[in-house]
Amino acid sequence: MTLDLQRLSAAVTAAAPDAGLPEHLPASISGVADLATAGATDLCFSEHAEQAEAVAASAAIVLLVPMDFPDMPGKVLIRCGGARRAFFAVAALFVSPPAPPGVDPGAHVHASATLGEDVSIGPGAVIGAAAVIGGGAQIGADVQIGDDCVLEPNVTVMRGSRIGRGCTLRAGAVIGSDGFGFAWDGERHRKVPQLGRVVLEDEVDIGCNSCVDRATLGETRVRRGTKVDNLVQIAHNTDIGEHVILVSQSGVAGSSRLGTGVVVAGQVAVSDHVTVGAGARIGGQSGVTKDVAAGATVFGTPARDMKQALRELGALAQLPELLRRVKRQERELAALRQHLTGSDPA
Repeated sequence: MTLDLQRLSAAVTAAAPDAGLPEHLPASISGVADLATAGATDLCFSEHAEQAEAVAASAAIVLLVPMDFPDMPGKVLIRCGGARRAFFAVAALFVSPPAPPGVDPGAHVHASATLGEDVSIGPGAVIGAAAVIGGGAQIGADVQIGDDCVLEPNVTVMRGSRIGRGCTLRAGAVIGSDGFGFAWDGERHRKVPQLGRVVLEDEVDIGCNSCVDRATLGETRVRRGTKVDNLVQIAHNTDIGEHVILVSQSGVAGSSRLGTGVVVAGQVAVSDHVTVGAGARIGGQSGVTKDVAAGATVFGTPARDMKQALRELGALAQLPELLRRVKRQERELAALRQHLTGSDPA
């Protein structure tokens, strides 16, 4: 899909009526991207003049920028009062419709693959050798699934996702669903189109009813050998390292990073934009709100050194007895004061 100037202008001016649009474009817009990954025909945006250096270094030619953004040779700058809002209005035009029922003629399914009943496979999808797709599964457009994968019944793999060799997706897992992205526009929460993708590397297991969300731009990646339990949420633009364990009912918020060999116990919440170093261990029901060093073992909310957290819990268990002792000592002190002074207790 490409956008000509007319369609681009209509989308931009609907979101930002004050936009100053060029009379022509150097090329049709074929997609949207962030500054670091954009190609010459991608549309990008910048919200701050301080990003001028990043804009100059980007391959993108056409960019939505604020009114005070400096001129830049070789770039077509569309100035407007809401660059982010206008960008996502354009991005919405690139959201693909869901795959129709059945196997699209444009899909490639290896002769040795096994498809269950009521499977839906979209155009451009590639199903590798010896893959097994369970009944009720849905495979979106431009999905790639490697050899020897097993997708149990009712698995959904959304458009553009990449599944490596030897992966297992348990019943009800959803790969590539929209990330939870909304922007407040002053009146309501506006949906931010999620145009990235999910990449599962080789030998990844995803448990029943777990979700791995597509990136807003770029990719959400789960690296080789990682094992994900049932009912786990992996949010957009996260990077889950190799051989990570994520236990049931845990969740990793957007743009966080888990290093190789991290173990996340049940019902752990990892906040957004957090880095958990390689080999770290996170105890059950912990809340990770800041970076965790490689090799550390943490526990509690907020998550902190395991030994420190256990000492604090031990001290907390003594509080009822300490309160009783303090109250008893206060009564004894008041009685002693009355005995010595003959006055009423204070």
